[in-house]
Amino acid sequence: MTKEKNIILTARVMSMTFTPFYLPLVGLIALFLFSYMSLMPWQFKLIVLTMVYFFTILLPTLFIHAYRRYQGWSTMEIGKKERRMVPYIIAIVCYFACYYFMNMMRIPQFMANILVAALFIQVVCAVINVWWKISTHSAAIGGFEGALLAFSILFSFNPLVWFCIFLIIGGMVGTSRMILRQHTLTQVITGFLVGMVIGFWTII
Repeated sequence: MTKEKNIILTARVMSMTFTPFYLPLVGLIALFLFSYMSLMPWQFKLIVLTMVYFFTILLPTLFIHAYRRYQGWSTMEIGKKERRMVPYIIAIVCYFACYYFMNMMRIPQFMANILVAALFIQVVCAVINVWWKISTHSAAIGGFEGALLAFSILFSFNPLVWFCIFLIIGGMVGTSRMILRQHTLTQVITGFLVGMVIGFWTII
């Protein structure tokens, strides 16, 4: 029984740690570290990362948490297909607001495209969710993988190590979602493939 509880606890930690909202922030951090954009002033990078964190992680998390508390649902209960639409809408509005402010700040489009990819993934997953539940966690990691491949083409670097690392993380996150009975294997794989295609297509 203790072993089963530990497995479930680990799955919950994985699910919470690798939330879909981290895709734009992680993508920009990777861009600032591994491309010529590492030469940009740290003040500029800090402003961009803070703004992205505020709009794509902090605000959606707070609003969705407040909505869940208002409805009296647990974290697991809000994961039901028919209850996911409002969280999707909250995330989409926050992402769109972030993209708007990035345009106002004249941030280069290929940087903003990371946010566009995340926004498209949220929209597509929301549309699919009307008929069928899809794993947004897997879609986010798939989106990062697709964006990584696209940037490797644009900036001519070998992404194999990082691709494998995030592929392993994606497998762990997908497994955790299945352990928590939030998704089936088909939903996890479909989410990853949808995210990967959108991430690659948007960046390239």
